[in-house]
Amino acid sequence: MSTTGYRRRLGDRKEGRRLRTLPALNLFTPYIMIQRNDACNQFAGSIEITETDRWLRSKRQEGYKGLGMLHLFIAAYIRVISQLPGLNRFVAGQKVYARNEILINMMVKRGITTDAEETCAKVVFEPTDTIYDVYRKMNEAVEAIRASDDSGTEKVAGALMKIPGLFLKFAVWVLRVMDYFDLIPMSLLRASPFHGSMIITDLGSLGIPPIYHHLYNFGNLPVFLAFGAKRREMELDRHGQPVERKYVDYKVVCDERIIDGVYYAAAFKHMKYFLKNPHELERAPEKVVEDVF
Repeated sequence: MSTTGYRRRLGDRKEGRRLRTLPALNLFTPYIMIQRNDACNQFAGSIEITETDRWLRSKRQEGYKGLGMLHLFIAAYIRVISQLPGLNRFVAGQKVYARNEILINMMVKRGITTDAEETCAKVVFEPTDTIYDVYRKMNEAVEAIRASDDSGTEKVAGALMKIPGLFLKFAVWVLRVMDYFDLIPMSLLRASPFHGSMIITDLGSLGIPPIYHHLYNFGNLPVFLAFGAKRREMELDRHGQPVERKYVDYKVVCDERIIDGVYYAAAFKHMKYFLKNPHELERAPEKVVEDVF
């Protein structure tokens, strides 16, 4: 998402460029709501996916094994960012930034048992990525994690847990100060599950409804999206005949400091449109909109 020809300026961060032309109230808000949990908004939605489910089945028959709602949610979110780039902002050190890239985080279990280890998959996407790009990149990331003994996230966590408790608490405080002043090395940011554009969890794979998952005060993740298992409902069609339709419920917890409610509403409407019309995600967007400066 790097702006063409843009040169890094004083005040920018490794992960993004500082936004300097936002209205004064938007720039002032992070000084009032300092912690991310102070600024959490919650949104719940549901999507009728009867036709979407047929599309997914047809694609799996074409050879895209395992293509599912997780890939669609990520692809739809990326497409929304390509047109509404404010969704890809973050707050750090009481300043608002436009992220340089689309970085999606997802917790992955190494197996399907309850005691299987869990780690974080972090995948970089382009705003022009299609559903096929998302499918390929996500599968590559998950396969790489399951083929390795540990990921970067696990290595960092393992190293920190070797520090005695009292000193570990001090080390975490140091990390918070470093994060505030953009002093954390990029190698650690790449391993951190707390830094990224959005973190997503597929609770449908567990057979349960979605939850409202809190945002983390550490790091800069502005959005946590959870979606649940598919459910069926009997409804009446326009002719008064009973029909069975499929739905997926989702819940989003978001940082209100990056954009306002009108912007979020537009973003959620766009995401719902792409989830109901997945064929639109088979091709790249005609244009990509850059964020303001």
